[in-house]
Parts: sequence; C-alpha cells; structure tokens
Amino acid sequence: MPCSTIMSSSQSQSQFLVVSNCTVFPDRKSIIGNLKLSVSDLPMLSCHYIQKGCLFTRPPLPIHSLLSLLKNSLSRTLTHFPPLAGRLSTDSQGYVYVTCNDAGVHFLHANASHIHIRHILSSTDVPDSVKDLFAFDRTVSYEGHFNPILAVQVTELADGVFIGCSVNHAVTDGTSFWNFFNTFAEVCRGGARRISRPPDFRRDSVLISPAVLGFPDGAPKVTFSLDAPLRERIFSFSRDSILKLKAKVNNYRQLIDNGTINTAAELMGKQSNDTLKVSDGKFTAILENLLRNGIGGASNSKTTEISSFQSLCALLWRAVTRARKLPGSKKTTFRMAVNCRHRLQPKLDPYYFGNAIQSIPTYATANDVLSRDLPWCAEQLNKNVLAHNDGTVRRFAEDWEGNPRCFPLGNFDGAMITMGSSPRFPMYDNDFGWGRPIAVRSGRANKFDGKISAFPGREGEGSVDLEVVLAPKTMAGLESDLEFMQYVSGR
Repeated sequence: MPCSTIMSSSQSQSQFLVVSNCTVFPDRKSIIGNLKLSVSDLPMLSCHYIQKGCLFTRPPLPIHSLLSLLKNSLSRTLTHFPPLAGRLSTDSQGYVYVTCNDAGVHFLHANASHIHIRHILSSTDVPDSVKDLFAFDRTVSYEGHFNPILAVQVTELADGVFIGCSVNHAVTDGTSFWNFFNTFAEVCRGGARRISRPPDFRRDSVLISPAVLGFPDGAPKVTFSLDAPLRERIFSFSRDSILKLKAKVNNYRQLIDNGTINTAAELMGKQSNDTLKVSDGKFTAILENLLRNGIGGASNSKTTEISSFQSLCALLWRAVTRARKLPGSKKTTFRMAVNCRHRLQPKLDPYYFGNAIQSIPTYATANDVLSRDLPWCAEQLNKNVLAHNDGTVRRFAEDWEGNPRCFPLGNFDGAMITMGSSPRFPMYDNDFGWGRPIAVRSGRANKFDGKISAFPGREGEGSVDLEVVLAPKTMAGLESDLEFMQYVSGR
C-alpha cells in the first residue's frame, strides 16, 4: 500500500495535517462484473459524496498499529464490497456502470492533536473543524469516473480518533453506506472473513431501466449554492420526550396534564388518585403500552397510528415554517427520503447494495401548517408515507424514465425542508475493537438551508438526534421556538 505525505493549504490553515494518503486494495480479486446504475442511482450523480463518520475515545494501541489494523481490515471488507473499490464508467450508449475493477480506495491519516472530543461535541453550532474530518470535500458523485468511489480518513485527536467515510452517492444510499461501515467495524473487531450481513448486488428489479441520463453540458453540478451562509446544530430528543410528542400527535391529550400522567388504572376508567411525573421511569412504560394498544383514540381511528419520527418531523415543519416568517399563502414543502426495498413487490433484499430511495414531498400552505394543530401536520406526512407502496414506487420510476434527470437538491423557493438519513440506521453498531462511538457526525456534503439529517441518539431506545442546517436568522428563530424547544433534551 504505497503512501505519500500531503498537506493542503486549507488544511494548513485549519491545523489539520494529512500525514499520509494510501491506496488500499481488496485482498481478493472481484468476481462481480459491471453493475448498472438504477433509476435511484443515476439522479445522485449531481450530489456530493456521502460523508459520515464516528467519533471514538482513544484506542488502547499506538497509532501506527491502529492504522495497520484499519488498513488490513478495510482490505478484507472491500472483498465483500467490490463496487466500493471500483470506478464509474459510461459506455458508448450512455449507460453508467460501477466497474468492479479493484482500482482501490483512498486511506488517509490526518492529525488534529489540538482538537479535543469536547470540541466536536459542541452544545451549540457544529464546529467548522468537523468538515476537515472527511476526504472528497464537496466532490460531486459524477467524479467517480475519475476518483475512487470511497475514501476513509482516520484523524487523530488530542484524546480520541475519528473515522470518517466519504462514499459516492450514486453508488450507495444510507442503508448501503451503514452496512459497509458496520461490516468494516465487524471485520476489524473479529477478523473473520465471513460477515453477518452480506450485501446483495443483484440488478433484476424495476429500478434497472433502459433510460439514459445524458449530460450535454458536461459533468453535472450541484443544484444549490455552496456559499450561502448557514448554521448547523444537533438537537437531541430523549426517548421520553419522543414518546410524549407521539402521544400528543396521536391525540392522547387526556393522558397529559401539566407534566403528569394518570396511572393505567385511572386511564382505564377506574378510580385512582395516584399520578406519575413525566420524568418517572414508569411514565415511559405506561405510555408505550397505551400507544401500542391504542387506548385513548387516535385523531382518526380508521388510520394507522402516526409514528414517533413522523411526529418529530411535523414538529420541525411547524417550527421552521414559523421561524421563516413566510406569508400565509406561501406553499411549503417537507420532503422525506424513504427506503423502497420493502415497498417493492417482490421486495428487494434488505441489504440490496445501491440506492433504493425515493423522495416523498408533502405540501401545505404556511397558514395551514401554523394555524392547524400538530396532529394535522403529522397526519399529512403519515398519509403520504402510507401511500408510497409498490405502485407508487413504480410510478416514480416510470416518471423518471419519461424525463431522466438529476435530483434537484436545495431550498429553491425559501420554503422547503428536506429530511434525509434515518434514526433507524445502525450508526452506533460500530465497535472496531475498543468500544462504541461517542457520536456520529457528517461533513459539509449536500448541505443547504433546510437540510435535516436524522440520527439515532447514542443512548438508543428510540432517542433521536436531528442535524439541522438553516439560514442564520431561521436557526435563531428555531432556537427560540417554545413548541419545538420544549422537547429538546440537554438544551
């Protein structure tokens, strides 16, 4: 694995030193041929590489030993994920493929010994230094024709280490990304050649299309401004807070009264004078039981119960709309990325490798979002998610085939919110041999006013972290929004 020493001017200014940059190859040759990009892959060619990574405490071994361990483990992992060691190619007909040619991936070792874990875990805005924890900063996925599909950067901190992965978004979505990351950790921790969640590379679904996406003006570019002023914060929501929000959205209002909840006996219509505080651990157990069994009645008993995540999205939709101070007649849009693997019939493998996502827009005027209640907003999101079945997935694919295009990311009219990632992704299931991550962070990729990413909370059990990117004035309004902030933990 030949290495070179590099330090760019931007890294010098931020005191991030890239000590070495190596190419890591799979430890065995690929037996997979070219993989054709699908109707979900191709639109991502204009998006930045995905940049996600995990923050760890300092491993109990010297840095040279750690780097050797990670390189060897990465090499073995790439054997199971040969597309990540390949390159994009376009044939004479205009079809784009991942060529599994074992060309290798970048592996960078960076030093930032002046930065401590506490700096990364800032309770206010995410520090600018986080963007230097990733390679391929603002690289458009089309560049995978000329650059590696994957880059792994290991950054030494004063009291920890950050492992950041940058992966071509036309090759992977969040499900595929985290399956690779989890497998990388599994191989590093255990050293076995057999992995627990092998990816599925089959290309035999409706997502594989004869349509061609052309680029008459050369390589595609991102569709949002790279220079607009932005603020980025992580807002955390505990399990109890999320349950309380879900109860409110599903119209269990009689269960909540000034921070207290009646005992189960009283809720069932029996006499009791006992009460439980929301902070009491029994609150969560009772509330979970009530939500599971439907006691109290949802806003519409004929509809499926609104999920915790949809409840949280509705809360954010209202708060951001309020903070933007939009005219009442302005149409707002809340976009949610959904996994199509289980929606298609027949279903795709849960570990189908590639993009299998579609973006569901929900529209409402600013007046409706703010004048109607929180359950109404959540119900609009819920109805669209429920309606996104096999037929809808196929219609989306057919619509794209009729007009092949890249996915337009951005906030084009000042009233859009785009929710990405998922609190269901196993981001903390990444023990490389010295413990679980302390935190998950992302780079600068694909960020614009209104871009939100959902992560699981580190404590698990239904807790959620929202990575919120907004214009500075809008962020200030969100931070002072009482409806929103009452559910935020540790503020």
